[in-house]
Amino acid sequence: MVGDITETKQCQRKDPMDLFHSGQIVKICAPMVRYSKLAFRTLVRKYSCDLCYTPMIVAADFVRSAKARDSEFTTNKGDHPLIVQFAAKEAQVLCDAARIVCPFADGIDLNCGCPQRWAMAEGYGACLINKPELVQDMVRHIRNQIENPRFSVSIKIRIHEDLKRTVDLCQKAEAAGVSWITVHGRSVEERHQPVHYDAIKIIKQSMSIPVVANGDIKTLKDAKNVHHLTGADGVMVARGLLANPAMFAGYEETPLNCIQDWVDIALEHGTPFTCFHHHLMYMMERITSKQEKKVFNVLSSTSAVLDYLNNYYGV
Repeated sequence: MVGDITETKQCQRKDPMDLFHSGQIVKICAPMVRYSKLAFRTLVRKYSCDLCYTPMIVAADFVRSAKARDSEFTTNKGDHPLIVQFAAKEAQVLCDAARIVCPFADGIDLNCGCPQRWAMAEGYGACLINKPELVQDMVRHIRNQIENPRFSVSIKIRIHEDLKRTVDLCQKAEAAGVSWITVHGRSVEERHQPVHYDAIKIIKQSMSIPVVANGDIKTLKDAKNVHHLTGADGVMVARGLLANPAMFAGYEETPLNCIQDWVDIALEHGTPFTCFHHHLMYMMERITSKQEKKVFNVLSSTSAVLDYLNNYYGV
């Protein structure tokens, strides 16, 4: 691990909080399993994305295993501001993970929103919204142990059926020193039901720290609308950015120059073929016919994909 002196020195990087004080809606790329890795973050940053999250990393594995650290977390000088999202259930383990990434990132986020069964069964993710004292303790531990005051500590949550419990959780986290809170406007049980933007508005009105709205934002127009409905300081987007990495720059569908940029960036980063191909399938969803999809989606090598893009789109 990096020595303490070097760590403190390297930690003086950027303060993501400056984004929230800019007066503009902060446009954020969500933590997405397998997808929000370095190459994709590099792409969305080219198209007006202000802040990027890594995919969720299990803190205990990350602290314990050098192999996990190497495979789960990759970054570079241009990859800022960057938030590393962790799944954790013990304050000290989360602190240890935060200390490892501190020299290379601008903050960490505690996942209190993942509704997947495995996460809940392990005591991670959305089950933490029912443990406000534990969340408070984890935030406080990081505030006490990471010396750099510009290193952010945020949480991402889902909402309770009884919104008073969510407001109580958020206020406890705020009292412990959390930097901002991202609210996915659905309960743990809800998957594709409409997002409760009214709930996000109530949470925003109850807090004095920034609140980020998350859920069903597919276009820049949606982002502005959600900002207007909720008063949220930022918007976090997952599937909308997968389908159109240029959405924050105001494009209604993925432009060809964005597809070209993805090809260049992915090849430069040595992105595994499956990931490279999947991203293209998402990006081209709206611009290809059913027949084209049938052909494109079964291509099985980088060279076949490159030939296809060149023949059909001149990319």
